[in-house]
Formats: sequence, structure tokens, C-alpha cells
Amino acid sequence: MNLKFTPATWLFPLLFVGALWLVFGIEEFLNTTFVAFSLNPRTFTGLAGVVCAPFLHADIEHLANNSVALLALLTALMYFYRRLALKVVVIGILLSGIITWLIGRPSYHLGASSLIYVVASFLIFKGLQVQHYRLVALSFLVIFFYGSSIWYMFPTADAGISWEGHLSGFIAGLFLTKKYADYNPIIEPQYDWQRPDYDPSTDKFMQRFDENGNFVNPPPPEPEPEAISEVQIIYDFKPKKEESN
Repeated sequence: MNLKFTPATWLFPLLFVGALWLVFGIEEFLNTTFVAFSLNPRTFTGLAGVVCAPFLHADIEHLANNSVALLALLTALMYFYRRLALKVVVIGILLSGIITWLIGRPSYHLGASSLIYVVASFLIFKGLQVQHYRLVALSFLVIFFYGSSIWYMFPTADAGISWEGHLSGFIAGLFLTKKYADYNPIIEPQYDWQRPDYDPSTDKFMQRFDENGNFVNPPPPEPEPEAISEVQIIYDFKPKKEESN
């Protein structure tokens, strides 16, 4: 396996969610609101919300709910799909925002829930696409915890919820699995040196090289076996006949 839990696995989600709380804290400290920067469909000024809307929240409850989901999903994304994580977040925000701008109701759309749907959708469909047992298990785990959220992607949801943003995020996540269909984060080791517990100091072949990569300590030549002829020589003895007088 080539999966490793490094500080970046939890640091990126923590910094991203911390940025959401920082923006909310600035609003509270200044006793103001940045709702003017949220997404307003099919208006020129509303285009700023394509980028800004995920960092804006209506109240602390809205922010807290999104923070918990983002921490869990972004951590899973960083651990299992590290090379794609930043692309999924950036492209997911832009694509879901553009779709929401196109199909959304004339109102202010804000919150990171669209990004939650992007990441959840990507984790679900990418795991089923790769069909590795660990990634498939992750897909079903995401479905188990967030499967009920599918009902918030339809107009029958609460009028105060941006179902358009949720649906846009889901579509964006599905699109990203198609865009990166060839990416497989797990490589099954075929050789000893590909295994995570590989120790080159115990490898007989690697012991023939020094720290600079020079070939040293060649094995002693094996003695060559003596050549044995396979040709058999047969001597046939015939007594000489005595000459008759």
C-alpha cells in the first residue's frame, strides 16, 4: 500500500475549517456581514460568490454543522487521495458554484455544504470506480453517514436550504471521478522493494552497493566444474591369427 498518515492529512482539513471560522469571527468582531459576497444566481455581482460563498455562513450552528462534516470528509480525502485532494477542493468549489449560479433561485446562497457534497460524491463514486476493497469500504462508510443527505438535493427540501448548491456539489463530485478516472491511489506491491516495510540493508543485492551507489564487494567467483567428456571410447581386442605353415 502507498497510503501514509502524515501531518498534512489532518493539517489541511484543520486549516481549511479554521479559515471558515476566521471569516465568521471577523464578521462577529466587526458586527457586520459579508452576505453581499455570497452567490446570487445569474447576476454579475453574484459571480463573486462562486469563490466566496463556501467561506460564508448564516450563523454559528450552520458553521458548526458544516465544520464537523468537512473535517471528516477532507481528512478521508487527504489520506486516500492525497495527490487529488487540492484539485478536488478547488475545482469542486468553482464547478459547483458555477452550476449553482446557473440553476439557483434568485436569492443568496452561502455555506460550505456544496463542498461537502462535492467531497462526499467523489469519495463514494471514486471508491466504487477503483474497486479496491479499502476504497469501496470508504464509499459505503460515507453512504452510511451521509446517505440521508440525498434528500436535500431536491426542491422538496426546506425552503431555507440551498438544494441547488447541494445538487451542484454532487454533480461536481461525480464529474471529478470521471475526470480522474485513471487515477488509482493504491498500488499493490509486486516486488519486495515496493513494500512499506522494505529494509535495503537486509537485501543481498543492495549490500553490493555503497552509500554512493558504487558496486562494491562482488561475490567470489564460483569454481567452474571440470569438463567431462561424454564421448566413450571402446577398445575392441581381437587376437591375431597365427599364420599357417
